[in-house]
Amino acid sequence: MSNPDPASRHDVIEIDNIANQILQNCCICDSRHAGLFSVCGLALRLRDLYKWENRLDPWIEKDSSEILEWIGNKEEEWERVESEDFIDITIRGTKYAPFNAAGINEVLEPHGLFYGAGYVHSLKPTFFLAALEDKREIDGFPVYILGREMARDLLTLPALSQDGSIVIRKESARLFLWNQTFFLKKSRREALGFALENSGVNGQGSEELRQNLARISENEIGTYIYHELGGIRDPIFDRQIWREIIATFPHTPIELLARTVKDLLADTNEYGTLPYIARKRKTASLGFYVAFLDGLRKELSLDLTEAFGQFTQTRDWQVIEQSVTSCFKTAKYYADAICSIYQSGKEKNDMKWTEREMEKRLLAPLGIGRD
Repeated sequence: MSNPDPASRHDVIEIDNIANQILQNCCICDSRHAGLFSVCGLALRLRDLYKWENRLDPWIEKDSSEILEWIGNKEEEWERVESEDFIDITIRGTKYAPFNAAGINEVLEPHGLFYGAGYVHSLKPTFFLAALEDKREIDGFPVYILGREMARDLLTLPALSQDGSIVIRKESARLFLWNQTFFLKKSRREALGFALENSGVNGQGSEELRQNLARISENEIGTYIYHELGGIRDPIFDRQIWREIIATFPHTPIELLARTVKDLLADTNEYGTLPYIARKRKTASLGFYVAFLDGLRKELSLDLTEAFGQFTQTRDWQVIEQSVTSCFKTAKYYADAICSIYQSGKEKNDMKWTEREMEKRLLAPLGIGRD
């Protein structure tokens, strides 16, 4: 589909007013939940938000004194609103609850806009408003491709699912990709070099990345779409049970494990990321996927990492496909175990027992302890 420039619709739908309302809710949710992040994690997210507010390219780094002054002002703004409730979004005189994304988008979509609202890690609310560049359908699911963002919070999410639809945030995806490559651990640089080489990029210097970032980010949109599709169509980890676990154990190692397993299922099931990469023979995308594996995701994907080492020498996709099947079985084992323990805990009406069992049977063997 082709959409008009939303800026040309100000007289019809008052975009600035809508964006300001959403930004107020973004500020409120950030003020309430900034403490969820580590000091380093919060600093990185503030860095992203600063670049977005000032419309800076991902690679632009301003003087630290300027950024620190901005952070100080942001923290003062948070202090002023942290006790406030989210406001309804008023459009053409009609008020919509802030999480009524479907109702709001029914009004905004004809004007080339898309509104996002939901909950993410540790049940942190998230809100954004962006220009709608394209809408398509893949395997029966609507896919929204978004461009310039007019409102956003601390989270730089490249993609998400909302109301049974898949949402790609191109502006955030570009910043996300830059951060992933810029802050990559030295041990993952070989896989990154492989990915860049197969993207037609010579070297890993910042200049090479800057020149090719938009193109590479565009080429990776398919992997984001199929990750979300794999998550929506995941037949293993019951979505309702998963949501209950996240709500019961927010900001804990149990939440981390449940989310990681859910993501790995989304990547390895027949509808997901890695089968898509293998079908399309997307060599560069495979390199990026392996390069960006870290933490618990990497621990649960050791077969893929090993297979990738062979693949770089042989280009044998069958080796990759076999490793994906193995990783899927690993993820299924953990999903089944998590659900079984949680259901037993519900029957006992004892979530403390559930927590202990999760730690003993699943977390401790992975080297994950209590916070």
